[in-house]
Amino acid sequence: MVERALFRYKENSFLVGIGCESEFLLHSDLNWNALDTFLEKHEGRTLFTVINYQLGLDILSVPHAPNQLPLLRVWVPESTYLYESTTAYLLEGKHDEMHQKLAEAVFETRENAPTVQWKAKIDQTTYLERIQQLKEHIQLGDIYELNFCQLIESQPITLHSIQPFFNRMWELNPTPFAGMVETERWMLASASPERFIQKKGSKLISQPIKGTAPRGKTEPEDMQFRNNLQASPKERAENVMIVDLVRNDLSRVATKGSVHVEELCGIYSFPTVHQMISTISCELKEKMSLSEILKAAFPMGSMTGAPKKSAVELAEKYEGFSREFYSGSFGVIYPNMDFDLNVLIRTLVYDHQTKKLSCGVGGAITMLSDPQAEYEECRFKVDKILSLFGTCQW
Repeated sequence: MVERALFRYKENSFLVGIGCESEFLLHSDLNWNALDTFLEKHEGRTLFTVINYQLGLDILSVPHAPNQLPLLRVWVPESTYLYESTTAYLLEGKHDEMHQKLAEAVFETRENAPTVQWKAKIDQTTYLERIQQLKEHIQLGDIYELNFCQLIESQPITLHSIQPFFNRMWELNPTPFAGMVETERWMLASASPERFIQKKGSKLISQPIKGTAPRGKTEPEDMQFRNNLQASPKERAENVMIVDLVRNDLSRVATKGSVHVEELCGIYSFPTVHQMISTISCELKEKMSLSEILKAAFPMGSMTGAPKKSAVELAEKYEGFSREFYSGSFGVIYPNMDFDLNVLIRTLVYDHQTKKLSCGVGGAITMLSDPQAEYEECRFKVDKILSLFGTCQW
């Protein structure tokens, strides 16, 4: 199998990486110096990276089960292309006819995605009980907010490519931080609407999502859902708590007084949901490496809760699964060492060893949360993706 990766660049263009010329892997030992050395060595090249949520647990010194997938992978493709309107333009690396064809075929579905029987790992009764237990922790002051997640898995299926899944997801839901990776060990297809963090020169930008509403069947109903989300005290409180957490994270790598909330609780509409998004930025201190930024800000607050370490510890206790790539990050590091990293939500992950597709989903739990409403929110967040390929037993 020839590796492929693509990450949305802008509008309908993608950066596409074919093959792997060189890679850096973290499996357990957090060797940050080796990561920085690898990045310095390959400055001037386009790199792709996938970051496992479990890396965040190690950063926070929270015990967890052994990860099955890499904690961090950064790689230099053999060939990197800009894909626009069915044409792939070679940006760097070797010119190779097969690579060119693979890059130009990223949206050519030669086969249909197989039918999938999805099953949630916890049933509705168990989910509601765990939300109630988490609200007791909130009442005791252990946490203020926790992003509680659950996992949906497929039956064992043999996949040689995840491209048919990605193509259908993109057709339904062309999100700003969509991407796909295919390797011999694992594959992922992401329809992520959320940016974890972007570096542009000395500026760092984070855009956490907290607050979700379904799209309406009619224009008036759709506008009502959007307005309800904008006015919801619960959703705004969830968002503001995470904005405060992100401000604190960024302050660890920012110049004094530069952390700024550019937009608070903005409402953005996507094909399947309305989302509440805030934008926080800062000016970086000099010589801040990617490793320093990750140590300050990962795992992202929108996928943990607050306080971050307490929320992560309770999630480990109650979720009952290892998130792995789900709620981690995927993105591109540019030749000048700027980067853009998403949040791996609305994402399918395929493990070649277990032969299962998985899809994580979650939501913020606060004192104002209604357990049944939280359960329904999980369903409408991913139902339209899951139903593209089969049926789900919740």
